[in-house]
Amino acid sequence: MIRLNVIGCGRVGTTLAALWQREGLCQVQQLYSRSADSAHQAARFVNAGAVVTQLSDLQPADLWMLSVPDSQIPLVAQQLASLSCVHSKSPTVFHCSGFFSANSLAALQALGWHAASAHPVFNFADPAQCIDRFMGTPCGLEGDESATRLLHALLTGIGGTCFSVPTASKPLYHAAAVFSSNFMAVLQAIAREAWQEAGVPEAMVPEIHQALLQGSVQNLLALGPARAITGPAARGDQAVVNAQAEHVSQWHPEAGELYQRLSVLARRLATTGVTMLPEQANSPRVD
Repeated sequence: MIRLNVIGCGRVGTTLAALWQREGLCQVQQLYSRSADSAHQAARFVNAGAVVTQLSDLQPADLWMLSVPDSQIPLVAQQLASLSCVHSKSPTVFHCSGFFSANSLAALQALGWHAASAHPVFNFADPAQCIDRFMGTPCGLEGDESATRLLHALLTGIGGTCFSVPTASKPLYHAAAVFSSNFMAVLQAIAREAWQEAGVPEAMVPEIHQALLQGSVQNLLALGPARAITGPAARGDQAVVNAQAEHVSQWHPEAGELYQRLSVLARRLATTGVTMLPEQANSPRVD
């Protein structure tokens, strides 16, 4: 049985630990978090693991999961590397950042640890719901062969579908996820605020929002972006685009600028099938 130590007991770490423990793929050994309360809550949810309040209390393990904020990954790796008590023969360590590569664990790699990054493309809003919905989740893997092979087995063992991400492409890969998910929430918030400002009855705003969003998602999944795009910019009605952009800018300058820029991309998508200009697509990549 693989002994797992968890550092960072947020929603991602708690969900993965619980799934691996439930499926008998790992034995959750110890949990550490900056907040002891979070660690105790995770231990109760996972139904396994001893909570420690200091990194120096951690014992050697076969697998270490660093589910901490991205900016903390190199620091935690350095702290672990300085603790001789946690060292064992060729352990594996991974983090869950979509942006950073396994190289952010360099302090541990220098000691002979196998390292990887594993990024489940999933919205970890509530571990209790995530447990039941994880099946089929795409999981981007990057790192050394030994570490990615182990994580591939563990993630497919709980229903994940794994794929490789080139190390140099991690930032662009994660930016795609931000465009697909995070920015969608921003655009929906702008739309709701605009409807309210336009005087739409408050009770109707959620209904309009739901109808448009559900229809858009269904069309995107069925047809793809180029065939699903609609609206004045896609139709080439530039007079409407210009007039509407002016009204939006008067109400919300930042949203107005965004409207104009997105309208350019919407028109290009409708006419060419992509948002990038040909000369940009043919330019050499700088990684």
